Amino acid sequence: MYVWTTKFALPQNMESQSQLQVSNSEQHQKGTTFFKTCFNGINSLTGIGILSMPYAVSQGGWLSFILLLVFTMIFWYTALLLQRCMIKHPLIKSYPDIGEVAFGYKGRTVIAAFIYAELFLIAVELLILEGDNLAKLFPNMNLKLGGVRIEGRKSFVLLAALIILPTTWLRSMGALAYVSFGGVVVSIILIGCVAWVGEVDGVGFHERGQLVNWEGLPTAMSLYAFCYCAHAVMPTLINSMNDRSQFSKVLVVCFVTTTMIYGVIAVLGYTMFGDYLMSQITLNLPSKKLSTKIAIYTTLINPFTKYAVLITPIANAIEDRWLLCKRKSIAILVRTTIVVSTVVMALFMPFFGYIMELIGAFFSVTMSLLFPCLCYLQINKSVRQLGSELIIIIVILLIGTFIGIMGTYLSVKNIVNHL
Repeated sequence: MYVWTTKFALPQNMESQSQLQVSNSEQHQKGTTFFKTCFNGINSLTGIGILSMPYAVSQGGWLSFILLLVFTMIFWYTALLLQRCMIKHPLIKSYPDIGEVAFGYKGRTVIAAFIYAELFLIAVELLILEGDNLAKLFPNMNLKLGGVRIEGRKSFVLLAALIILPTTWLRSMGALAYVSFGGVVVSIILIGCVAWVGEVDGVGFHERGQLVNWEGLPTAMSLYAFCYCAHAVMPTLINSMNDRSQFSKVLVVCFVTTTMIYGVIAVLGYTMFGDYLMSQITLNLPSKKLSTKIAIYTTLINPFTKYAVLITPIANAIEDRWLLCKRKSIAILVRTTIVVSTVVMALFMPFFGYIMELIGAFFSVTMSLLFPCLCYLQINKSVRQLGSELIIIIVILLIGTFIGIMGTYLSVKNIVNHL
């Protein structure tokens, strides 16, 4: 009979099982606290999507808020499924581990390819975002390195990477929680600046908007889905906790808080600018106002608080694969290498921004909706019996498939139109 001999194989005797329990206990006693995990989770969920949330509502109309709430519950539920998989197999440490438990080595390979490609490309996008926005604020910026003159956007990409680099050396998710706290504060400041522009700077809240815009609903749906696609880092957050059973409460705090943040800025932006909203709320704000400048600088700070959390699963996978976890100098080298590789791609991929929507639709929806359901069904075979839970999972699979196909089609169409 075939015996599964990977690192997830169960102990063969009571003594080894006892040793495993003691080892796990010692590991999680030093883990991240409940509140620090909440900050990491909220920071992962409230990404650059906060800028486009008002635009999403303007595309779908006021009734599209129902979709926002529906997506909140769906993505919360699929994150909960990942936790259930990890509780059933305590040795699971990452998303690819879940894939291996569910579908063997092939499952691990497929999920690892999706997750690390998604996280890596989002990290590249953050550097491009920094370079593009700073180049607009300071168009005459030049940088000299060893006699080589680097101009414009590329110089800001390099500077942003140098500033971000030290945060990636923080291996502890507890330490990264302080960086994540800064990300939460940045989101609150952005909301405050938008509210200030409407109330004090004279823009006002006079736009009524549309009740529903059927033509724009697919766009609104894609943006709502993208905003909650943080499942790639969820297993890392779970494994970092000193009490993994508390993660279900963490999910409630994270998704409720994130939905409130998204909802507030969406209402503010839509009542201020209505159907004239641009893809980013900062582009609508009056350029000469102090509050607008603060909002823009706040937007530029945001990627600095998210980059390290995004690449941590990639770094952890490399360190675990080559047994480098206990060597701090090698860990720093691994993280530095990842940063350098994202810088290279950010510098030499001028059309990356046009295909980012395609990557988000294809990778993010697959990782956050489809894979959690499929892995959970495979690991928990009792769920396959017809019941309410199976029906919910099937509905989520259908929704995820629809969003993935529709989002990919629209993204490809936009790319073709911009060629």
